[in-house]
Amino acid sequence: MRILIADDEPVSRRMLQSMLEKWGYEVVSVQDGDAAWEILKSPDAPRMALLDWMMPGQNGVDVCRSLRKQRPEPYTYILLLTAKDAKESVVEGLESGADDYLTKPFNPQELKARIRVGLRLLDLEDNLVQAREVMRFKATHDTLTGVWNRGAIMETLDREITRSRREGHSLGVLIADLDHFKSVNDTYGHPVGDAVLREVSKRMQLDARPYDAVGRYGGEEFLILLPGCDARALLGKSERLRETISREPISTHAGDLKVTMSVGGVTTGDWPHETPSQILQMVDSALYRAKKEGRNRTIMAGVAEHEEAHRSSLELSSSGPQKE
Repeated sequence: MRILIADDEPVSRRMLQSMLEKWGYEVVSVQDGDAAWEILKSPDAPRMALLDWMMPGQNGVDVCRSLRKQRPEPYTYILLLTAKDAKESVVEGLESGADDYLTKPFNPQELKARIRVGLRLLDLEDNLVQAREVMRFKATHDTLTGVWNRGAIMETLDREITRSRREGHSLGVLIADLDHFKSVNDTYGHPVGDAVLREVSKRMQLDARPYDAVGRYGGEEFLILLPGCDARALLGKSERLRETISREPISTHAGDLKVTMSVGGVTTGDWPHETPSQILQMVDSALYRAKKEGRNRTIMAGVAEHEEAHRSSLELSSSGPQKE
């Protein structure tokens, strides 16, 4: 554990540093509040700080307020060291964001005990953050494959379409469907089918760029978002993805299985006014054509898909309650 100490009195600072190092802590020592703040706002700042209340520049209370306002995570445990013992001063210190305080001169064993309390609280905080991140991951990722689940990838689609239009870029959208996947489940069983889905997802993620998004759209279908792609680039990436999936058989306990997939694609740059729902309808229609024309291929959405998406949109808007 690294501990920051900030004290403008050289003798007091050296004594405190020697004491902490004797107890096995790594110490970062500064002599004023401004220097303490520069260290605490850095990404690799110590998780615990012992701050003297009265210092040149920012005092200990000022540093507490700045830290709590600008860097809520990861949490830093702050212990104020003060010669003030009036209740009003204690309240001010704690309300500024300090976790604890010690009145000078303090007993070394009391300081040691309070540091241990701080360490336990930091452990609890880290466990809570970890549990929250686990829950967040489960809420947004598909349990079987680890890629984004349907709800998360749909939210990402809406967000990426909005951003691409705001920034004047084209977003590539693919729906990939594994060919004859039902026969895999029927012939070898669902555990083998699950193994295939996991391996396909893994290959898709390895092929994707850091800012691409891969999500399980449903069953054996995947929705893939590729920012910055025009139609030509999207077609090339889709064909490379198909090759990545089909090039090597997938190893399962039932043997090696060759898997292919059909893909429908569209770029928002070609259809700048379509809604996310219409974009999906166009991609889905292109995927249907890829299946109908023999599978294991990419079909880019064109005029036919645009007209079908527009017609479907009109049908949906006219299917509500009608006046008699």
